[in-house]
Amino acid sequence: MSLDELSEDVEAEYADLGEELSVALDRETRNELALLGAAFDPDDTDELVRRAVHMLFQTAVDTGNVDFHLRSGYDVTYDEYLSGMTYEEMTGGAGVGASTGLDGDDNRRYQF
Repeated sequence: MSLDELSEDVEAEYADLGEELSVALDRETRNELALLGAAFDPDDTDELVRRAVHMLFQTAVDTGNVDFHLRSGYDVTYDEYLSGMTYEEMTGGAGVGASTGLDGDDNRRYQF
């Protein structure tokens, strides 16, 4: 897979989501959402769900979890997706992984 395929898949997922999303809640999730609703007193529960998605996304980016899955499925990182170019395209030669090998210091970022 590639950066272009990732961009196409993101666009397709975005289109499939639409403006609203109906989510089935299990007992544990409903209980946790109720507690958060009582604690934060948002205007509506939707705001808590939006915050949860933002928090999950930021945590996944910060820990390298997104990069791990993107590298596994598309052979790109989140930074490459944001820039629209692979590291190889940015440097005009061998990619970062090829020049440092799998033993480079940055490899720790992908270990779980």
